[in-house]
Amino acid sequence: MDKKTSEPNRLSAVDAARLLGRRELSAEALLRACLERIAAREQTVQAWAYIDEGQALEQARALDRGAVRGPLHGLPVGVKDIFDTFDMPTQYGSPIYQDHRPVADASSVALTRRAGGVILGKTVTTEFATFYPNKTRHPHNPAHTPGGSSSGSAAGVADWMMPLAFGTQTAGSVIRPASFCGVVGYKPTYNMLQKSGVKPESDTLDTIGLFGRSVPDVALFAAALTGFARLQGAAAQGAGAPRIGVCRTYEWNRAQPETISAMERAASGLAAAGAKVSDFTLPASFAGLLAAHQAILWYELARCFADEFTRHPELLSAPLRERCAQGYAVDPSDYTKALDLGRACRAQLNDAFGDCDVLLAPAAPGEAPLGLGSTGDPVMNAVWTLLHAPCVTVPVATGPNGLPVGLQAVGRIGDDGRTLACAQWMHEKLVQ
Repeated sequence: MDKKTSEPNRLSAVDAARLLGRRELSAEALLRACLERIAAREQTVQAWAYIDEGQALEQARALDRGAVRGPLHGLPVGVKDIFDTFDMPTQYGSPIYQDHRPVADASSVALTRRAGGVILGKTVTTEFATFYPNKTRHPHNPAHTPGGSSSGSAAGVADWMMPLAFGTQTAGSVIRPASFCGVVGYKPTYNMLQKSGVKPESDTLDTIGLFGRSVPDVALFAAALTGFARLQGAAAQGAGAPRIGVCRTYEWNRAQPETISAMERAASGLAAAGAKVSDFTLPASFAGLLAAHQAILWYELARCFADEFTRHPELLSAPLRERCAQGYAVDPSDYTKALDLGRACRAQLNDAFGDCDVLLAPAAPGEAPLGLGSTGDPVMNAVWTLLHAPCVTVPVATGPNGLPVGLQAVGRIGDDGRTLACAQWMHEKLVQ
């Protein structure tokens, strides 16, 4: 038996889409394989906040009866539970919204349906996509965190429960859990994917992201949502040997030995494969961006959650109540200065790349930490999020506990096609 008949849930999204489009695989067969995997593994991984099997099967059967609907035809998609869905609960990871039923889909969910995707269910998020963990566990070792806040999406894709999933990133909530779980995470240029219908945390920072098991998978997803076919084409074709700047960032002192080793091996391996590899240092003014990110996040988070903090403080976690209090204590002039620094550095970023096509940077301090009381440190991601740059996690190594270690390709603002192409080239050369 080949994979398409024996374990279709293990197909890449690109391969599954090709078979679905040719009617060599039915949407129902693919969905049933995903549901069987969920039934076998959900008790351990706990990636899902809500699934209605009957409803998902109805979607798949309707697609099988009709014409091929679009580039995502028949592909099961997990939706992070801060995205509104008209036909299932959206609870934002909080008891405040238990059984909350929106009347409309988030725009990205509606676009997924229009492109033929099957909305499989809602994946677990941390509380309001912040830092307080929820129930999801690492798919390779349930004693470790899968990362967050897009915990269920990263873990579910890594565990073969679905080929594609939505996440969001305000600090490091796509790139970091993708690194921890060993999948590809893509945080596009800020606002490339529509945020309407997604619970806000910080308007300056919130970015919709995507999970898949390959770079072409996330590029297919992004192309379907935006209409930018060039994104899929760039990832499918890859790049010629690119010019890569190895950027250890101003947060390099937080890197664990496994990340340091992965960066060194990647730099030498990519150079041996033909890339022009050089050390890259961000301008000195960028050193203040981590502190600026925190000031912006705390200030805007407190205001986004003003209703919940005012009317339902007892239903918020103690850490989130503390973060809201810290946010109200941020001096508005400090917030304004942080915004100004972010704008100034974004204005410099594209030129700062020089002749580099893409930067190679840590995706997380190291492998997923032991324990479920934290989702890990987003220190390697926050600056890039504030810079609004496209980032792609590339799984490249394993750490001392046998868990994945990823690096990220970072591109110029708006240069998502080239970033995806370079990430694909790196992935091919580093993972044989």
